[in-house]
Amino acid sequence: MSIVTRSRRIFSIVQKSNTNPHLYSSVSSNGPNEPIISSSVLGNLPTSSTPPPPLPPPESAAAARAGGQSWSFLKYTLIAALTGGVATAGYATYAYTLEEVDEKTKALRASAKVSVANDMSSFDKFQAMLKSATMTVPAKLVELYLDLRASTEEHVRGFTEPSSELLLPDLHPQEQHVFTLVLDLNETLLYSDWKRDRGWRTFKRAGVDDFLEHLAQFYEIIVYSDQQAMYVDPIVDRLDGKHCIRYRLSRAATRYQDGKHYRDLSKLNRDPKRVLYVSGNALESCLQPENCVPIKPWKCESDDTTLLDLIPFLEYVARHRPADIRPVLASYQGRDIAKEFIERSKEHQRKMQEQKQPGRLWRR
Repeated sequence: MSIVTRSRRIFSIVQKSNTNPHLYSSVSSNGPNEPIISSSVLGNLPTSSTPPPPLPPPESAAAARAGGQSWSFLKYTLIAALTGGVATAGYATYAYTLEEVDEKTKALRASAKVSVANDMSSFDKFQAMLKSATMTVPAKLVELYLDLRASTEEHVRGFTEPSSELLLPDLHPQEQHVFTLVLDLNETLLYSDWKRDRGWRTFKRAGVDDFLEHLAQFYEIIVYSDQQAMYVDPIVDRLDGKHCIRYRLSRAATRYQDGKHYRDLSKLNRDPKRVLYVSGNALESCLQPENCVPIKPWKCESDDTTLLDLIPFLEYVARHRPADIRPVLASYQGRDIAKEFIERSKEHQRKMQEQKQPGRLWRR
């Protein structure tokens, strides 16, 4: 058979397959034992024996949408209520004290405690019970806020307030006339310095020993520092070898305010008329400026004589015992007390001599 005759037969077979596509398909690679299935027949057969789920009726779909909207509304309502409650609590904490909030919410908390009398009508009983149930939740929230705020303020007070209302024991009855001399530690009696090659070192101010030993005869001497007790106690032990200092007060006895630890002389259990506070940073570290004796802060200057220069003034106060030291200190405000006291003493002596001079001349 010629090549032309074979080509015509093949061409006729292809034409027949195109006119009737259901008779032929692609042959599986697994051999002639597998059935030959037309691709068009596969498209008409169902892909699964399980029928598809029926569509929900319109009524149930609308109900589902309504339920979703109700839940969204409830969720946003709860969020709004919670946000409003937190904002109200924050404003009350900022604007009012605990006592003021307690006083302003008494009526609200009392409204939740409605008593139902037996002689009331059914309608009145129902109305009273409804009112009580409505006000119970707000009243309970207010009580919870008051309890939480009270406990929080009590906890914070332990860090900001002095450790006791009376930091010192009572004076002995025979020492009721004695003045109290309160001394700061750093930059007043000593100076602490740190360097990389040697670490921390503490230096004692010139004249400290003579200052303490002399004034201990006239004053009750107290050290009041904003440092921790673990630092103050060993330093004072080494500083005060002759035990001139009666009491030591450290950071636990200070008042924490505006980011600083202040000395609160009102907690000393001493008459403020007889208390003097000597410090190189007196006005910046004490809550009672009227009792302050400011001096030059010491930072290891070798020629410093500040403590020794102050002895005459302090001895004069202790010997003459003014009724109230605060007006005396106010008269020195803005001046160097040690120098001003010497000038006033000289002026006083000059006036005394002028008063005596005419009498001498008259006697002659």
